[in-house]
Amino acid sequence: MKVKAGFIQFNPKFGAVEENLARAWALLAAVDAQLVVLPEFFNTGYLIASREEAWDLGEEVPQGRTTTALQEMAREKGLHIVAGLIEKEGEELYNAAVLVSPRGYVAKYRKIHLFNEEKLWFAPGNMGFAVHDLGFCRIGIMICFDWFFPESMRIMALQGADVICHPANLVLPFCQDAMITRCLENRVYAVTANRTGVEARGGKTFRYTGKSQITAPGAQVLCRGSAEGEEIGTAELDIAPVRDKKINIHNDLFADRRPEYYYELIAAGRE
Repeated sequence: MKVKAGFIQFNPKFGAVEENLARAWALLAAVDAQLVVLPEFFNTGYLIASREEAWDLGEEVPQGRTTTALQEMAREKGLHIVAGLIEKEGEELYNAAVLVSPRGYVAKYRKIHLFNEEKLWFAPGNMGFAVHDLGFCRIGIMICFDWFFPESMRIMALQGADVICHPANLVLPFCQDAMITRCLENRVYAVTANRTGVEARGGKTFRYTGKSQITAPGAQVLCRGSAEGEEIGTAELDIAPVRDKKINIHNDLFADRRPEYYYELIAAGRE
């Protein structure tokens, strides 16, 4: 089974939700794929100056403006879309991503590993990692800094994910190269959708690294964007090989695990 997957890389304008949605719609209209990933906070921009500002940009899921618009986009184009936004629920805010299909809203994920000042504005994710069967493949979702923790992709691979969808606003220079190892050690694909541009607000400046990327389980980069351009990237993913975890006739990626010796991964720091 083969799947056409892609990313959209662009430079969202801070606070301009309608403008950013319109740009995303125009880019999605040009995509030839079944599964597409948009960046983290694609609709709002990233460099938040206060919790009040984050609150004003937050939306309920799935009834909010952005998730509703994404469902319309998915229906019109026959797409499955993963996209990052600020979720508002009760008194809490979450750095979240939604999954929508041509049939409507499917699921959401809340970022578990918050980066830097995100800890001031958002509650940490409380839903865990999950895998969603789209029929043509099984996907997991993580957001940006989640990549830094190898457990993120490993748990989704153990749950049966074929493709990891990875909305991001990367400012550190390591992720794109590190994803080669993450995909190799879990034998999965990953679609990292990063943003571009520079945001300068509240006395801070963030320069985003672009280079959105589709990574294969054999340590190949199938598609990589530029550092600064607005781009659509796609690749054909052969799903069958990722479901065979044999490394050779004597080794199996998951069967050879020794979880009885991994207890300290959980116990460390919990005392």
